[in-house]
Amino acid sequence: MNNKTFSLISYITIIGWLVAYFGGKDQADDLLKYHLRQSLGLGIISVILNIITISISFLGMAVNIVGILILVLAIIGIINANNGEKKPLPIIGTYFEDKFSFIG
Repeated sequence: MNNKTFSLISYITIIGWLVAYFGGKDQADDLLKYHLRQSLGLGIISVILNIITISISFLGMAVNIVGILILVLAIIGIINANNGEKKPLPIIGTYFEDKFSFIG
């Protein structure tokens, strides 16, 4: 697989991220590294928001809204990766552009 494909896969659950990270590790270019950082950040934010909304039981509707928001952000990331663009995800993307130094 090429780096563009790995960039797309990185947004599809944590298993997709791991496949993209370990599969593209040897020939990773800037595009793959960028989308690995963005998708890992999205995954971390997703887990945190889901823990918060689930722990507060009266926010049942918020769980659905958070899930839809995460799905929309993942789709935007997939579209950016497919177009070969290094654009940050809305709302959270700029925060993760320079994080996760182990990615490269």
